[in-house]
Amino acid sequence: MTQRLTTCTFCGTGCGLYLETSGNKVKGAYPSMSHPTNRGRLCVRGWNVHEVASAPDRLTTPLIKRDGRFEEATWEEAIKFIVTRLGEIKGKYGADSIAFLNSPRISNEEAYLLQKLARGVVGSNNVDHGAGVYNNNSVNALLEQIGIPAATNSIDELYKSEVIVVDGVDLAKQLPTIGGVVLRAKLAGAKIIVIGERRQRVAENAEYFLQIKPGTEAILYGAMAKVIVDRGLMDLPFIHGRCEGYEALLAKIQDYDMLAAAEACGVPAETIEAAALAYAQAKSAAILYSSGAECRPAETIQSLVNLALLCGQIGKEGSGIFPLTDHNNLQGVCDMGMIPDRLPGYAQVGDAAIRGELEKLWGAKIPETPGIPASALFTRNDGGKIKAVWLCRYDPVSSAFYGNAAAALDECELVVAQHLFMTESARHAHVVLPTTAYGEERVTFTNTERRIQIAEKVVEPKSGVTPAWQQLVQVANGLGADWKYETSAEVMDEIGKAVPFYSGASHDNLTRDFGRQWPCTKDRSFGTGYFTRFAFCDEAPDRKLKFVPVTRAPQAAEGSKEYPLTLVFGHSLYYWHQNVLIKHSETLKREYNMLLVDYPDGFIEINIDDAKQMGIRDGEKVRVRAAGGKTLVAARITNEVRSGTVFVPHFVHQVQQQLFGSQETGAQRVPVCVEKEAA
Repeated sequence: MTQRLTTCTFCGTGCGLYLETSGNKVKGAYPSMSHPTNRGRLCVRGWNVHEVASAPDRLTTPLIKRDGRFEEATWEEAIKFIVTRLGEIKGKYGADSIAFLNSPRISNEEAYLLQKLARGVVGSNNVDHGAGVYNNNSVNALLEQIGIPAATNSIDELYKSEVIVVDGVDLAKQLPTIGGVVLRAKLAGAKIIVIGERRQRVAENAEYFLQIKPGTEAILYGAMAKVIVDRGLMDLPFIHGRCEGYEALLAKIQDYDMLAAAEACGVPAETIEAAALAYAQAKSAAILYSSGAECRPAETIQSLVNLALLCGQIGKEGSGIFPLTDHNNLQGVCDMGMIPDRLPGYAQVGDAAIRGELEKLWGAKIPETPGIPASALFTRNDGGKIKAVWLCRYDPVSSAFYGNAAAALDECELVVAQHLFMTESARHAHVVLPTTAYGEERVTFTNTERRIQIAEKVVEPKSGVTPAWQQLVQVANGLGADWKYETSAEVMDEIGKAVPFYSGASHDNLTRDFGRQWPCTKDRSFGTGYFTRFAFCDEAPDRKLKFVPVTRAPQAAEGSKEYPLTLVFGHSLYYWHQNVLIKHSETLKREYNMLLVDYPDGFIEINIDDAKQMGIRDGEKVRVRAAGGKTLVAARITNEVRSGTVFVPHFVHQVQQQLFGSQETGAQRVPVCVEKEAA
């Protein structure tokens, strides 16, 4: 048997592992003992995700829908069909009638070529990724305040942190390897502060667990800032030397009343004060939050960045801000420009100078007007403008929280789906193109700490199946382009020209170590572990870090006599992104579907005390009513949710559809009434 070092592509941690092969099959996976992110550890998903490639229901032939039924087609027929229909739709409705959406799981090479196809060939900025509805708030807030829309430090540095704040992310379920780092840091002496609506495993080991009311994060951070200012614990040399907007922040902080904030958050004032003092007095403190999984209003991110700047907890080892990415390449697809208003490297599409440089590189004109985001398409707020959609490894019918993706796709005149399997979204497509799986192609991904890594090709793909990036090249050339990429390494070389902070990240350089963390430039080819100056590369001038006074603190969804509880949509271990990968791994299905035996149609989590008061027992059906509708679902009684709050996983779609009606709003928190179903 042969072992090959590669990168796990399940979540945003990007663990190093070895894939063991025999013949042309992957037989096993083993963790790398030396990789700085996982240090010889691997979660159950990493041990078994390679099983997906050998799933018996993988697609191997292009499919074209004729008279409502899919028929096998040759690659030439499928590409010709796509090229013809795209040309017809563009000619009839214009370039802005076509949208290109991808999964945050696709490679950097695929993401770059997809947005290049959209912008440089079709002429549309209608590009977005599956987590764009939530994650782009984080991108915009971080760009405004610190200039870097990514983690400021490395995961390995958490071992050197004196305080670690974990906000709104269940590390044990979503990013277990990072969860292990946090717990081992605690054993080494770090204090853990957990902030969130639900009790979770890391919270059980925290010095301070602030179980807030839904939607009150910004109020909490404002109250913590008030404590720090009142105690005189600000890092004034850092603030005066490196920041701007401090006086405006101070004026806004005076509006906070500790007792009122504590009542609004549902957390004792003394607990808020203790957590604030621990953070401010630490020599190094890090904040970890979920950037793309939960619906994050920009104000919550601005508030936590304000706190870090106030205490000077940024720009040094063991400190910083970590916007954690659940998907394996959420960071990378954003870097590549899969955002409707930003080019590769995060420049605004309206920036004429940067756009001109990219046009020169591509030899094509790029539209200057921001595109239509995915959320507008799925909620039909695009005014019916979108007539064609390209889905690159993306299954919005199963995973999009906003709107009604199935209905939106059915209204389109052309839907192209690239995927390993006949997903729920692919069933609504007119053309389905099979793609290569993990271990069947050599491409790159960028993890949650900005580490650009190669996922190696260890086996040959199934006969007739080609990489998704090659399919994009064929379509682009069919539409009149002259793309001459022969390898994914050549695509990466061009990425280095389009994205300055990737200029040194050639495939050759990435193989010399466990990848490189951007900025990785030709002058700084070893990459950057943590930022001391906040610029994308050495050539760019350093910038002032910016305080942003939060003028509108998001509030919890207000209850009433009729709807006294707050329903929160979020993650569940047993609905990992609708199990799109887990469903095709026999081991992972066994590990993750145990709870679904008890709740096969989904569940609503109810606090133990609330359930006792309502006379509800675990497993029985309850009626959930909201202003927009009602539904029937099984109750799961647990102490993970606080009293007054109920919880439903994102992907129990019947609850969303029946509560919101035909037009799902994507509301993350909804006032509801829960009643015991009459016998």
